[in-house]
Amino acid sequence: MAKINGANAMLQVLLDWHIDHIYGFPGGSFDSTMNAIHDFKGKLKYIEVRHEEAGALAAAAEYKFTGQAGVCFGSAGPGAVHLMNGLYDAKYDKVPMVAIIANVPTSRQDIDFFQAFDEKPWFDPVAVWNHQIKRADQIPTMMDEALRQAYAKKGPAVLILPKDFGWEKINDNFRVTYNSLQAIPNYAAPKKEEIDAAVKILEEAKNPVVYYGLGMKGHGDVLVKFAEKFKTPLMSSVLAKGVVEDRCPAYMGSIGRVAPKPSDDIQTHADAVIWVGNDSPFSVFFFDPKAKVVQIDVDPEKLGKRHAVDVPILADGAKTLQAMIDAGEAREESPLYKAAMADRKNWEDWEHSFDDSDEMPVRREPIFDIINKYADDDAQFAIDVGNINIDFQRLVNLHDEQTWATSGLYATMGFGSPAAIAAATAHPEREVWNLSGDGGFAMMSQELLTEARYNMHILNVVFTNDTLGFIEAEQVDESHQPLSGVIMPNNEWALVAEGMNVKGVTVRTKKEFEDAVKEFKQMDGPMLIDIKFTHDMPYSTELNTLDDPEFVKKYQAEALKPFSYFADKYGLVEDAASGASEAEEEEPEPEEEPDTTSGASAH
Repeated sequence: MAKINGANAMLQVLLDWHIDHIYGFPGGSFDSTMNAIHDFKGKLKYIEVRHEEAGALAAAAEYKFTGQAGVCFGSAGPGAVHLMNGLYDAKYDKVPMVAIIANVPTSRQDIDFFQAFDEKPWFDPVAVWNHQIKRADQIPTMMDEALRQAYAKKGPAVLILPKDFGWEKINDNFRVTYNSLQAIPNYAAPKKEEIDAAVKILEEAKNPVVYYGLGMKGHGDVLVKFAEKFKTPLMSSVLAKGVVEDRCPAYMGSIGRVAPKPSDDIQTHADAVIWVGNDSPFSVFFFDPKAKVVQIDVDPEKLGKRHAVDVPILADGAKTLQAMIDAGEAREESPLYKAAMADRKNWEDWEHSFDDSDEMPVRREPIFDIINKYADDDAQFAIDVGNINIDFQRLVNLHDEQTWATSGLYATMGFGSPAAIAAATAHPEREVWNLSGDGGFAMMSQELLTEARYNMHILNVVFTNDTLGFIEAEQVDESHQPLSGVIMPNNEWALVAEGMNVKGVTVRTKKEFEDAVKEFKQMDGPMLIDIKFTHDMPYSTELNTLDDPEFVKKYQAEALKPFSYFADKYGLVEDAASGASEAEEEEPEPEEEPDTTSGASAH
């Protein structure tokens, strides 16, 4: 029988799983696999990142852009440890990926050898599957199993490979189980009595809304039909932006600190919530506790996790909403729906009033006006962590085949550059925008070398405002403390880019940004645009105190109206808004003191 090196057999499994590239950085403990990568030239593309963390974040981003698991590797010791941020991003956002971890040769383990440590316990908390190979002939079987488990459990699988096993000859007779996992998900349909109960809550509600998450990805058409028939405002989790096109009239945006004003305005005024495919941890801060909830999910662990539920439905979200559409009677526009539509128009008119502002340093609205005008209909957006999340959620109008990814629940800064590399690797024919603040970009700026090496068509847009803006706003608005540790050193990122063989441009105006974007669209390879950006913070939807003249002045919000204006105009009375009976009055519960010790934002 034909023989094959163990490491070569491992890579063949990847190819048989239709995985044609791998991210990583070499090390001595990984030599056997590096030799296999050389042998597989022309079949398996190797993306040599400049830091293992970038490889792991790219592998995590791969699934977010494509729906296919990414694969990365790290050498023993520091190379393995550097993978952790990417693995935790995948764990928190429920992303299938595989990390191959090198270990020192078996004869050198457990004797305090160079770069050796007990790797398996280190990865137990983060991995959905974590095993070290004990015999060379296990290599293909265990790589196959790692991929199976990553997909089945939606998280990072870790395969630890001792260096010597990678060189060892084994039989070349393994067949993968790829085809068995390609079945299209076919989740259960809801029961009739569940639909009847859900429709009853919808019919009895005065001001119902829909709150959906990534569980509805690919089914935006059903959400739109539901909203049109029942006149329900649509609100999403942050990561579900794009499931429904931003221009959909009923879509209010995501909820929370990064959200636009209208969605935060209306959340507590709903007396019924159709909660579907959504497990956002911040949901505990949203909606009135008395609101009736119909929760739909395919995972029983999610039901009732974030809010008391009146009708739990363990079924497919799209099938359930369609069944409700078929069973329910069309509704007239509710007072909340009318107020929400008017609130959204007021908000968008206010935003667009700054599109051609000549304020210096340049405001956010002129920059995002250009992004919306010039981004391809199938552009891919890699979004770093920080104020850029706020600006992206509010100002980018996703449409057609545009896709995006960020580090969601784990929210690790530095995500943008590796995610852009993943997008460009998976879809080299499509345009990639890496939108990053100067703080996040600084963490992974070395990956410009990777972009240049593989001539990736990535536009790196760095919003330079010389501060860690998201953290600064927390210190000012939440904990009311002196600014501490948030100042970024002034830097010329265009010069840094040029030094790394990437075209670099510094811009200070909307016109300069537009010219640079036009240049990028006519060239091959990467570019970096360093925007000397406003230090002003995005509008605070957490405070949202338009009755305070100082707040209005700070955000130039004279044209914005408080939600009470629209509530009064359309007859949204307080009893209907809260869900409380008009004949009952309850003593208000004392407000909790804000949490200033956990370091976590409430939104």
